[in-house]
Amino acid sequence: MSKLKIEGGNLLTGTINISGAKNSAVALLPASLLCFTKSKIYKVPKIRDIEYLLKILKILNCTYEINNDEIEINTKNLKNAPIPEELSEQMRASYYFMGTLLGRFKHVEISFPGGCNIGARPIDLHIKGFEALGATVTKIKNKYIIDAKELIGTRIYLDFASVGATINIMLASTYAKGETIIENAAREPEIVNVASYLISMGCKITGAGTSTIIIEGGKKLDNGVTEVFPDRIEAATYVILGALIGKDLHIKGLIKDHINAVLIKLKDVGASFTVNPGEIIISKCEEVLPTKLVTQVYPGFPTDAQQPFTVLLTQANGTSTITENIYESRFVSANLLKQMGAKTKSQKNILTIKGKTPLKGAKNIEVPDLRGGAALVLAALIAKGTTTLTNISLILRGYEDIVEKLTNVGAKIEIIE
Repeated sequence: MSKLKIEGGNLLTGTINISGAKNSAVALLPASLLCFTKSKIYKVPKIRDIEYLLKILKILNCTYEINNDEIEINTKNLKNAPIPEELSEQMRASYYFMGTLLGRFKHVEISFPGGCNIGARPIDLHIKGFEALGATVTKIKNKYIIDAKELIGTRIYLDFASVGATINIMLASTYAKGETIIENAAREPEIVNVASYLISMGCKITGAGTSTIIIEGGKKLDNGVTEVFPDRIEAATYVILGALIGKDLHIKGLIKDHINAVLIKLKDVGASFTVNPGEIIISKCEEVLPTKLVTQVYPGFPTDAQQPFTVLLTQANGTSTITENIYESRFVSANLLKQMGAKTKSQKNILTIKGKTPLKGAKNIEVPDLRGGAALVLAALIAKGTTTLTNISLILRGYEDIVEKLTNVGAKIEIIE
């Protein structure tokens, strides 16, 4: 079993380049099924989730060519086939094949999607949207069967501004007759990324990035092309790392506006940094101030950055609190930080962190989820001594070349067997 071995206490200096966004790429690949021949996606990250999505594309009789970070997908011989559980359970994003296959074939068979265990992640809003478009959804054990004689555009209101539901409904409605309006739509950059891809194929979409998205469906789509946006969560993770143990650490290739909420909170705790076009330069914050942090949907503070930020708050001089409003099981990694000396306590959706606490290395800490794994890596990098992490495949799901990127800026980190 592979492990991450990390020696803490080394100042990090140099440049970390941000990869394409995981949360965009995992939606863009399934979206390619809406194209009738070829489409191309640039800046695709080399992560585990992409590997699983490509395996699903093969099952659906798609072919593809990979050239560095570019993927060209050929759907000319696309066929509708059930997506097996051993693939769908590997990642949450497998549910995007629901929207694309429903749009193309009006029939989908897929096992329940998997992903990180960070709390209840129902897909009821996705189902509600498909049904509003005219589909019938049947659940048999762990399998969904979705059928429609035809899809008809309609007005759909989301009870919660879900990114996944917004994208999935948008995908399905591209081949619905007439106009579909999604109200209380999520506004995350990933939605804009997917919409731009669909627009390049010939779909008429307006309002992506706002709370109301309008899709005019029914037109045959083809020749899609897009570039994956920079990964805002990866960028936030490394900027937080810079505040922990950086020395003129350059984080390049990001979009500042996508991580504004994180940057504002970093200023609140006393961190200072320089913003250049597409780049942030940050050094260790010598006196971290306690704060109150609340996770919200975009453009608020992202739940995916909460766990790495928790590590920074262990170094604050005083007591901080985090209120988690998105997922109820996002404090598992905070409890694991106790093994390294952190003082944390969770009650319902509120985490209390008492600082300042020096962290020490620990052996064989099991990574609980993707972002919790990132938090443990950050903790290990500032801890005294050596830390080993197990179940590291969860980290590799979402952070491209994390070992190489960190090694290049002075970290002592390696994968061991």
